[in-house]
Amino acid sequence: MRQVIGQILPFAVGAAISPFPIIAMVLMLVTPRARANGASFLVGWILGLAAIGVIVLTVASGVDASSSDASDSVNWTKFGLGVLLVVVALRQWRKRPVGDEQPVMPKWMGSVESFTPVKAFGAGIVLSAVNPKNLLLSVGAATIIAQSGLPGNDQAIAYAVFALIATIGVMVPFVIYFALGDRAPAKLAELKTWMAFHNAAIMAVICLVIGMKLIGDAIGGF
Repeated sequence: MRQVIGQILPFAVGAAISPFPIIAMVLMLVTPRARANGASFLVGWILGLAAIGVIVLTVASGVDASSSDASDSVNWTKFGLGVLLVVVALRQWRKRPVGDEQPVMPKWMGSVESFTPVKAFGAGIVLSAVNPKNLLLSVGAATIIAQSGLPGNDQAIAYAVFALIATIGVMVPFVIYFALGDRAPAKLAELKTWMAFHNAAIMAVICLVIGMKLIGDAIGGF
């Protein structure tokens, strides 16, 4: 299992360093419903990751992804995911702000202040399970786990480790909010500004590195 966790660790770190979800959490923590919205967002985020794992591992168990007959299909899946991540990387790199140019933020972020806990919960699910970058990383990690040949319980544990590490990024602002008290708003504002400006570059590097890893693994497995 340790070898499998080592293989999926880059995917988990890539999912954890997700600027927009982190910024969304920061924005929720400066609203009157900070605690309720922040907790709801975290729950939604974790459930979104869990849903991807359940679906991929269940489907893979039905076709025995670790068997030699299914290995080519799994390798082609890895190759396709890798190519998609490289494409995402190139698009993100082109979107990065240059010089004094201000980054373009998603329109939905302007409405975060009015979010209820239910909307925050939904945002957590969307940003973890529907966000293209995180979706590709989660599917990639689950695919590697499915191909490992581990027993079902060990596969579930390995994916739980992935989900836990992938949650660290959005957990950090939540911890800052409770740990720093009155100093938290200033620190959260600094974090939001930095993540917003470097979002495209961070996404591009992460997607390129992991995309090339998936492509390399797939080619080596053919």
